[in-house]
Amino acid sequence: MQNQKTILITGASRGIGLCCALALKTRGYEVFATARNNIDLENLNAQGLHSILLELNDSTSIQQAVNAVLTKTGGKLAILFNNAGYGQPGAVEDLTRNAIREQFETNVFGAIELTNLIIPVMRKQNHGRIIFTSSVLGLVSLPYRGAYNASKYALEGFADSLRLELANSPIEVSLIEPGPIQSHFRATALKAYKEKINPSQSHFHKTYQHLEKYYAEDTEMLPDYLRPPELVLAKLIKAIESKHPKIRYYVTSSTIVLATLKRILPYRVLDWLLLKIQAMGDKK
Repeated sequence: MQNQKTILITGASRGIGLCCALALKTRGYEVFATARNNIDLENLNAQGLHSILLELNDSTSIQQAVNAVLTKTGGKLAILFNNAGYGQPGAVEDLTRNAIREQFETNVFGAIELTNLIIPVMRKQNHGRIIFTSSVLGLVSLPYRGAYNASKYALEGFADSLRLELANSPIEVSLIEPGPIQSHFRATALKAYKEKINPSQSHFHKTYQHLEKYYAEDTEMLPDYLRPPELVLAKLIKAIESKHPKIRYYVTSSTIVLATLKRILPYRVLDWLLLKIQAMGDKK
């Protein structure tokens, strides 16, 4: 096994994670792909990947996953791709403490706990790449996505601090910030919405009707604005193979445009624009 080409990918059962796992395997990487249930693990194995059970809400599961990977690699790991995550829809005033906690457990706390277990391994072997999947919603906020926005903002903050703390080490830290990508994101978000939000008791019950329609769209009939996950793959390859990887990789034109506008527009003007974007989505 080439330890310089070993990678652990979280959230690899479908979407971005699976696309990247399969493509990197064809490029000669030894890929350890995580999933949360046995059916997904079997599917990953069937596609020639090393499948690892990982529940980011569970510290024991995180430790066991790391032990399993390091046992197979002889205690080394070149790349960690923190990709797992989901979106919890809902207006901020409708989010319970439990809903917010669960969003952060997966998107932030689990990712950082896993990363902290891998950093000493990378220090010891004198090289490593840590990449986080963030989002355009880690750069700008949209209404009714407050929990997801906050989790991605938090992840960006952790990644920025970590990068500075590792500045004099052989470990590189990068963020990949996709816009709308073809995946099962909406199906997972709809499930979280139904479990955690009671629209009939909300001031925003009419707005939720539009959100439900959006999240319930047939994933086989993907809207034109959703871009293929291979765009994320292209940035991931640059993040792990470039001699000097970038700090941030923007994916899709919407991310590039909104990141630029956030830098140049007054806050009130940006708010007006983001509300317009939300309103356009409500009319679809």
